[in-house]
Amino acid sequence: MRVRPTVRSATIASLLAVATTLSLGGVGSAVVPAPIDPGRLPGPARPAPLAPTEQRNACAVALPSTVEPNGPLPQRAMDFESVWPLTRGAGQTVAVIDTGVARHPRLPGLIPGGDYVSTGDGTGDCDAHGTIVAGLVAASTDPASGFAGGAPDARIMTIRQSSANFSEARRRDDPNDVQNTSGYGNTQTMAMAIRQAVDNGATIVNISEVACRPAADGIADQSLGAAVHYAATVKNAVIVAAAGNFRSGGCMAQNPGIDPLHPAADPWDSVATIATPAWYDDYVLTVGSVDPDGAASEFSLGGPWVDVAAPGTGIVSLSPDGTGETRSWLSGQGQQMPFVGTSFAAPLVSATVALVRARFPQLSAQQVIARIEATAHAPAEGWNPFVGRGVVDPTAAVTADLPDGAVAEQVFASAQLPNPEPPPSPDGRPRTVALAATAGIVTLVILGVLASLPLRRRSSRRD
Repeated sequence: MRVRPTVRSATIASLLAVATTLSLGGVGSAVVPAPIDPGRLPGPARPAPLAPTEQRNACAVALPSTVEPNGPLPQRAMDFESVWPLTRGAGQTVAVIDTGVARHPRLPGLIPGGDYVSTGDGTGDCDAHGTIVAGLVAASTDPASGFAGGAPDARIMTIRQSSANFSEARRRDDPNDVQNTSGYGNTQTMAMAIRQAVDNGATIVNISEVACRPAADGIADQSLGAAVHYAATVKNAVIVAAAGNFRSGGCMAQNPGIDPLHPAADPWDSVATIATPAWYDDYVLTVGSVDPDGAASEFSLGGPWVDVAAPGTGIVSLSPDGTGETRSWLSGQGQQMPFVGTSFAAPLVSATVALVRARFPQLSAQQVIARIEATAHAPAEGWNPFVGRGVVDPTAAVTADLPDGAVAEQVFASAQLPNPEPPPSPDGRPRTVALAATAGIVTLVILGVLASLPLRRRSSRRD
């Protein structure tokens, strides 16, 4: 029912990235989806690190911002408020698998889902990331603020799966251990976190983290593939994943766009960078980032697995210190940096999924994904590797009159024109008549000349 296949990968990077210059990237190559092996699914277990960990760096600092009555640009662009009379996401549990989600008055009913980084319960956020993501999904409304989550009645389940500020207490160099950053978290802990989330009632799973590796290198992430397959097909959960940020973590080569000389070419044949879990396209709704003008953000990693897009800049959300709001954080060099990235586009789509699932509880996970894709604002070519089927439209996703199994078909801006009619055969009749008339006149002239010859002879004799 989806457009593109699945595969594998590694190098999860926390997507606290800054916009960088877009490059067409390295030479691509064909990638082959790794078959899903249900036997690689992690068994049920209490959340805990795979090895003893310790904090190595000071926690990130999110800077407080003034509460403003006007909604931030991403929320205005998505126009969630127009949907709230119909649905606010009640009854939906969105698991945020990230750096943890701090307790906040505007996240009532926060569910501690577990901690794979340390000994907590998932409600510690040392990286100022997971709380931002959770606020974009489900922050409750505040009369003094124009900011709120897209699905304010949904509940958040927090599972801390990664941190750039923690690492193994006795770190071993293992080439098969693909870390989130220089910190802690890998594809195995992500797979475990996904199972933990859906086994405990999550209907939607937001993963604003991605693992990247050059296509030529490949990666053994079969446990992660088994986990997203289990979540989507056995537990009927919608998995929403960030596409990844170009030049962040291991996402160092941009995947190419559509070749105008070969528009029908298979984009899987020219992949430069593979990203997981984003490329498990049969089971994951993968989200790219767009700028305020609707164009793909320069930092958004493309790929044949990108399904839709949402705003990934101008982000305002809840502060990880447990009070107020924030729109920027301090880097390790003391620079004030805005929150930008596909990390923050993904939760806007997760909020949309919560609205749709609350409005149409009879729809399966795949039908919800199909509805969101079918109602997105498609690019001129119908699909491209940076925005997928286009920018998500929550109002259309909730209100469009579509059959339950509707799947968006690629619609192209150009139309096939009929071949022109061949020109009619020339009519030779006028020429034939003219030639015949000319021939007749010439004949009469000749006959006249011949007839006049005897008369000339007689006249000459008389003379």
